[in-house]
Amino acid sequence: MKITKHIFLLVAIVLFASFNKQDAGIQLQNLRCEMLVNPEGIDVVKPRLSWEIISPQRNVQQIAYQILVASSPEKLANNEADLWNSGKVNTDESIHVKYAGMTLKSKKRAFWKVKIWTNKGESAWSGNAFWSIGLLNYVDWKGRWIGLDRSFEWDNETQFSRLSARYFRKEFQAKKTIKQATVYIVGLGMYELYLNGQKVGDQVLAPVPTDYTKGVKYNTFDVTKLLQTGNNAIGTVLGNGRFYTMRQDYKPYKIKTFGYPKMLLNLDVEYTDGTKETISTDESWKVTADGPIRTNNEYDGEEYDATKEMPNWNKVGFSDSNWIKAQLVQEAGGMFEAQMTENMKVMETIKPVSIKNLKVNTYILDMGQNMAGWLRLKVKGKKGDKVTLRFAETLQSTGELFVRNLRDAKVTDVYTLKGEGQEIWEPSFVYHGFRYVEVTGFPTVPTIDDFDGRVVYDDMATIGEFETSDKTINQIYKNAYWGIRSNYKGMPVDCPQRNERQPWLGDRTTGAYGESFIFDNVRLYSKWLNDIEQAQKPDGSIPDVAPAFWRYYGDNVTWPGTYITIADMLYHQFGDKETIKKHYPSMKKWIDYMQEKYLVNGLITKDKYGDWCVPPESLELIHAKDPALQTDGILLASATYVRLLELMQKFAHLLNKPEDVKAYSKVAEDIKKAFNQKFLNTQKGQYSNGTVTANLLPLVYEMIPANEKTKVWNNIVNKILVDNKGHISTGVIGTQWLMRGLSQNGRADIAYKIASNRDYPSWGYMAENGATTIWELWNGDKANPEMNSGNHVMLLGDLIIWYYENIAGIKSAKDAVAFKKIIMKPEMIDGLNAGKASYHSMYGTIKSDWKKDGNKFQWNISIPANTKSLVYLPANSLDKLTEGGKKIVGLEGIKFVKTEGNQLIVEVSSGNYSFIVN
Repeated sequence: MKITKHIFLLVAIVLFASFNKQDAGIQLQNLRCEMLVNPEGIDVVKPRLSWEIISPQRNVQQIAYQILVASSPEKLANNEADLWNSGKVNTDESIHVKYAGMTLKSKKRAFWKVKIWTNKGESAWSGNAFWSIGLLNYVDWKGRWIGLDRSFEWDNETQFSRLSARYFRKEFQAKKTIKQATVYIVGLGMYELYLNGQKVGDQVLAPVPTDYTKGVKYNTFDVTKLLQTGNNAIGTVLGNGRFYTMRQDYKPYKIKTFGYPKMLLNLDVEYTDGTKETISTDESWKVTADGPIRTNNEYDGEEYDATKEMPNWNKVGFSDSNWIKAQLVQEAGGMFEAQMTENMKVMETIKPVSIKNLKVNTYILDMGQNMAGWLRLKVKGKKGDKVTLRFAETLQSTGELFVRNLRDAKVTDVYTLKGEGQEIWEPSFVYHGFRYVEVTGFPTVPTIDDFDGRVVYDDMATIGEFETSDKTINQIYKNAYWGIRSNYKGMPVDCPQRNERQPWLGDRTTGAYGESFIFDNVRLYSKWLNDIEQAQKPDGSIPDVAPAFWRYYGDNVTWPGTYITIADMLYHQFGDKETIKKHYPSMKKWIDYMQEKYLVNGLITKDKYGDWCVPPESLELIHAKDPALQTDGILLASATYVRLLELMQKFAHLLNKPEDVKAYSKVAEDIKKAFNQKFLNTQKGQYSNGTVTANLLPLVYEMIPANEKTKVWNNIVNKILVDNKGHISTGVIGTQWLMRGLSQNGRADIAYKIASNRDYPSWGYMAENGATTIWELWNGDKANPEMNSGNHVMLLGDLIIWYYENIAGIKSAKDAVAFKKIIMKPEMIDGLNAGKASYHSMYGTIKSDWKKDGNKFQWNISIPANTKSLVYLPANSLDKLTEGGKKIVGLEGIKFVKTEGNQLIVEVSSGNYSFIVN
């Protein structure tokens, strides 16, 4: 199955001028600063610059670059690099090149271009790209925080909080001709910003959530085109978001609250005569809470009363005499931070597939797909008519909504008509996880044409495509795609529908790695690591949820350890070494904390969740109660800690910290010794009680004594094929290594069997029973609804990684990360006859499209410029191999390396290739 690609990063594409015949067709694209295209308002003063080289030619390798950075586009056009001229740098480095010019101050703009030298010749200069610096210092912000620290008679501050949106406005005069106008806004919990009646940007649910006592994100916009000489009006609407939390006066020991919505805004205007002024938030602004958004609550929904609309409230000339003076309020508390990740956006609009009349004036709308976002409606009726929309993932046998698994989330939107012809409405400050919608109060007979599903998640590109000859695998991939995008909400959350929606660390330990093949998620997860660091306690403890909206500091290994595995993923997939450098002290602090507190007799003695959500012995259970299905928590904690110590050794090597390498290695070896003494039963050839997870972790973490490995491996195979009849028996922890562990040890056929099953328990069972996303539980159709989300991603484990790396055969080498060197090695599995995938790496698009037909194997591949690949072909003789219909000896871009078993290994340089093995 194919997923339609989104436009990749809104790239600026600049063709190289051809200076000789060799260079014809070469182009540069995706000029990026800090992995963003033309970012506004960053707070990195020495940002990293990257570019891609596109060429239809083979074997294009960069050998040098030159970067020019100027303070204006005019200077850059004249090659006047007053900020930085790198000179010619002899290197093949084309990603994460650190700016080394003049240090830029707040509000400054930088314009840059690059040219390169390749083994095919010298290019022309690229076109211009740019970045701007935000407000770096606290004193750069002018004005005051404003808000309304109170509720009103129509609000209700009980457990189920109902608080209306706040509307702010200010008029001002620009007396001169405007050259440049930039707005910086911190709008908490969420904001919509308008200038002269026009919305600024296409973002929704902005800014991304944080622990507002630790850090608050500001957004920056170039609004030059929206201002005019003369009178202007600024308008903002503040929603509640995670700031005024979904539950008030309820479990204060658990749920963190922050106060009433508030904002800080600076509008900097530069005139053509060189003068400047700043319009900022202060007591001159006016505000009302008596607008159309009567309540907005992420769990419970949004209510909009169109009879309360205030036409032209955000335009010049509106009478705000009945509005009140904005209140100067306390700051949020957190440090001001430029938002270096994309806001959320309506990424897709889908139509319902059906609408059915359930009973009088009650209809059930089916979107055909479980999704996260909201419904947009078109309606005609009388003033005061109310349309109520209630959301759910599944239906009862009666056809009514099934909402028990949503716990106490009310998930209800209400729209009150103003009665003025056709009215179009969608909410501003909530989202829902749903497939079905109960529609009541619609003044006419509704049709599917009256509704649109608005799919909402972070504005990131889809960079991967994947399909095979197996329909079950294709459906699972599609379900994973929808589930992953549903749970990107400025942070990775566990689910989009019930009264939780929390950024649990353990859900993404390995999942983030798989997701990175589908989505350009590098900035989302970089931001999340900052959230985790901010949530760390002074003693080193890391919570299970970060930002710590829920105060869950469980002191286990398997959830907080995600802090380290995500950093490794960002390095391996995207080459982001700076993130490791930034977070290494905090990661070390946590490693030391866990060791000092819980390392007893050579083992880590604290675990909280076990192998979460193994398939239980009864379909009605959430968690298995049979000890034979459970894996010892000390085993899980100790094995995982060894793995994390190995990653810390890797990081210490990168950062040139040899003493740390030595210390981590010593602790790891000591734990391995104690681990085998405690858990390894040499007579049975198994660890602990012999669950797949208990045996798998020491296998993949290389903890098993060499003379015991075969017996333990045979135990794993026997447990899967005999005891579990070829089905999965692992939970969140074991599934993180199951598919790769099987393939690495020569049994990709077992991995394929597990991946393609359609009976219980399996991913295919979910699809067989109507799932269009991934369930929270293997038995999600029958389990107790107290914990039974229909849209989770934690059980994917390493499945998506296995799809791309083992089926498609697209993998980054360990010694040349970010796909600088690509390992292309698809598994040849009986019953799987084709695999096709593409992945847009930091260097460009990698493609793999293979087919088997009897003894014939055909494989079309694409390798990006400035990279190389080791390609593993299923043949034991060069005589059986051709490329483009020719023997490979002497062909440009291909070099024979060696024969390894029944595989030929060739090194392939950039270009497009068509291999055939007969």
